[in-house]
Amino acid sequence: MDAMAEIRLTFFQECEEQLAALEKGLLSMQEGDTDSETVNAVFRAVHSIKGGAGAFKLDALVSFAHVFETSLDRVRSGSLATDADVMKLFLRAADALSDLVAESRNGSIGDTAPYDAIEEEFNALMGGADADAGADDDLAGMDFSPVTTAFDVPEDGPQVLPVNVFHIRFRPLRDMYAKANDPVALFRELGRIGSLTCQCDLKNLPFLDTMDPEDSYLSWDLRLETLSEQAAVKEVFDFVDGDCDLFIEAEAKPQAPAVEQPGDLDIVAIMKKVREEAPGITQGPAASAQAAGATEASDPAAPKAAIKTAVQPTIRVDLDRVDRLINLVGELVINQAMLTQRVLFSSHVRDREVTSSLEELERLTREIQESVMAIRAQPVRPLFQRMSRIVREVADATGKDVRLRTDGESTEVDKTVVELLADPLTHMIRNAVDHGLESPEQRIAAGKPPEGAVRLAAAHRSGRVIIEVSDDGAGINRPRVLQKAIANGLVAPDAQLNDLEIDNLLFLPGFSTAQSVSNISGRGVGMDVVKRSIQALGGRISIASSPGLGSTFTLSLPLTLAVLDGIVVTVDEQTYVIPLTAIVETVKHESSRIHHLGDYSFVLRVRDVLVPLIDVGAELGVRPPSSQVRQGVAILIETANGSRSALLVDNIQDQRQVVIKSLETNYKRVDGIAAATILGDGRVAMILDVDALVGLRHHDRIPAEIPFAKAS
Repeated sequence: MDAMAEIRLTFFQECEEQLAALEKGLLSMQEGDTDSETVNAVFRAVHSIKGGAGAFKLDALVSFAHVFETSLDRVRSGSLATDADVMKLFLRAADALSDLVAESRNGSIGDTAPYDAIEEEFNALMGGADADAGADDDLAGMDFSPVTTAFDVPEDGPQVLPVNVFHIRFRPLRDMYAKANDPVALFRELGRIGSLTCQCDLKNLPFLDTMDPEDSYLSWDLRLETLSEQAAVKEVFDFVDGDCDLFIEAEAKPQAPAVEQPGDLDIVAIMKKVREEAPGITQGPAASAQAAGATEASDPAAPKAAIKTAVQPTIRVDLDRVDRLINLVGELVINQAMLTQRVLFSSHVRDREVTSSLEELERLTREIQESVMAIRAQPVRPLFQRMSRIVREVADATGKDVRLRTDGESTEVDKTVVELLADPLTHMIRNAVDHGLESPEQRIAAGKPPEGAVRLAAAHRSGRVIIEVSDDGAGINRPRVLQKAIANGLVAPDAQLNDLEIDNLLFLPGFSTAQSVSNISGRGVGMDVVKRSIQALGGRISIASSPGLGSTFTLSLPLTLAVLDGIVVTVDEQTYVIPLTAIVETVKHESSRIHHLGDYSFVLRVRDVLVPLIDVGAELGVRPPSSQVRQGVAILIETANGSRSALLVDNIQDQRQVVIKSLETNYKRVDGIAAATILGDGRVAMILDVDALVGLRHHDRIPAEIPFAKAS
C-alpha cells in the first residue's frame, strides 16, 4: 500500500470515530443537552470530516459538510435555536453524511438528490443565499475594542490582571480555499477566546483583468488580547495547517507587582469583573473554559488532577493481526494444558518445584489470554448508535413518533459478538417500532403519550452480557398469535398453550402476524432467523410481554467467543464441558429425592422445589432412555429465563478454562451442543448448550401431550 492510500485509509477510519461522536452529540442535544461542550464536539466532528475530505478533493463530501458545519456554527453563536424540527434535520443530515462518507470511501457517489435536498433545507433554515453573508455580519457585529485590565482593588492585591497579547500575521494559500475553509470562521474562533482587532492587507490584490478567482491575494494582521496561552491560539489554525502562512508573536508582558500572599488572590472574582467591565471578551464557552483554567492554576493540586484525567494514548492495529494473536494464545492454552497433564501423570514426577512451576505457567497463560481478549473487547456504544438511525428511518416510514433510549453503552463485549449482533438487533428494533408500538392516535386513546419509547440496554450479569430490547407498546396479542399459528397449520386447533409457549410461537419459521406484506418486518417475521443467529453466538433469547404495557426481548450472550470456564464431565465414556456460568451447584443423587413423571421423565427435589432431571446421555442420543434413574451426579443449572433444571452425568473430572472451537464451522450444528474444545490429553470434547438441552424437552417445542401439526 502506497503512502497516500494508507493516509486515505486512516482518514476514513477517523471518519468513523467522528461520525460516532457526531451521533452521540446530536442525540444529547435532542435530549436537551445544548451546553457549549456538546455543541462544540458536534461542530468539531463535522469540521474534521470536511477538512480531511478537502485534502483528498472529495468535493461532494466537502460541500455537504460545509453547509452542515455552517448551520452548527449558527447554533454555537446562538443565532439558531435547536428546536424539534432543527434537531430532526440535523439527525437526517448526520445519516446523510455517514452515507456520503461510505460512498466516498468506495470511490463512487450515486444519486446526489437526497444530499442536495438536505442542503436546500439548510439554506432555507439559514436564510437562503444570505447564510454566508450573515456569517460576515456576525463578525462585523463583534466588539473588537481593546480590553481594559486595570481595576480598583485593595492595596495589598495586584493592580493589573495579566493578559496575553499576540500579534498574528495570517495569509491563506490557494489550497485553503479549495478545501472550503473560511478565514472568517477562524477569526470568529479567535474572537471567542479574547478581544480581537483585525486589519486586512490589500497590497497584493491585482487588477480585475488579471485576477484569478481561485487564487489567494488577501492577508490579515491580527491583534488578540486573551487569557489563553499561545498553544490555544495556534490550535485555532490546526485545520488549515500547511495551507496558510502563519506567524504568531507574543507581546512582552509588563512585570506584575509582587504579591506577598498569592493564596489570597481570587481569580474567579477578577474574571467576573473582567466580563462586567470589558464587553469585548466573549461570554461563551471559551471564556468559561478560561475561567476554569484560571481556577485550576490557583490550586496547586490542579496539575496533578490534569495528569490523571489526560486522555490515554492509543494505537491502531489491523484486526487480522489481533485475530492471529488470539488464535496463537488459544493454541498456547491448549498446549499448556497438555504439558501439565502429561507431566503430572508421568511416573517420575512428584517434585514440588515442578508442580509449582506448572501452576505458575498456568497462571501466566491465563493472564496472557485475558489480556489478549481484552484487546478485542469494545463497548456496544457504536452498535447502539447505529440502531438510533434504524429507529428514525422506521418511524418516518410508519408515521410514528419514537424515542430510542439506551443504557449501558459502555458495556464491553468481544468485537466479533458486536459485529454479529448488528443484524438480529436491527430486525428486532424494526419490529418493535413497526408492530410493537401503536400509532400516535391509538396511544392517545389508550392514555399514553403520543411518542413511543424503545429501550436498548446492555449489562454484564453472571459472566455474560445481557441485552434487552423493550418497547412501551401494546404487547403481544396472544389470542391473535395462537389463532394465526393454527391458521398456518403450525399448531393443532385443540392445542392448549400457556403464555410462554404462545410467545415462543413467534420463533417458528414462517410465522407472521402482519396483515399485509411491506418492506418493514412485522413482529415475528424472521424471528426464527434472529433466534438462530443468537444461538450461533452461544446465546439465548427470551420474551416477556404484558398486554397494553409492551414487550421485552432479552438476549443472553457470552462475553467472548474464544474461551470459557467450564466443568469437565463424563457421560457413558464421552467427555463434555458444562459452562461454569450456567452451574448453580451439584446436588446429592438420592432415590428418595427423585420422582417419576411417566416412563422416562423424572424430577428432582431440591430444597422442597421440584426441578426437571435431564439425563444428558439419553437426551444427546449417546445411550437409550431408561425407566430407571442411573447412578451419577446431578448438576443444578439455571437457564436464561431463570428456570432451573438438573443435568444427570456419570461423574465430574475437574474445572478448567477451555478454548472454544466452532462445531458448526468445522462440521454442522448439533442440537444441545454449543461448540467443541481440545482437552489437555488431545481429545475433542463437546461443550454443552444447557439452554438447548432444557429446551429440547420443555420450552422450544410444543409439549408432547398436545397434538402438533407440522408446517407443510
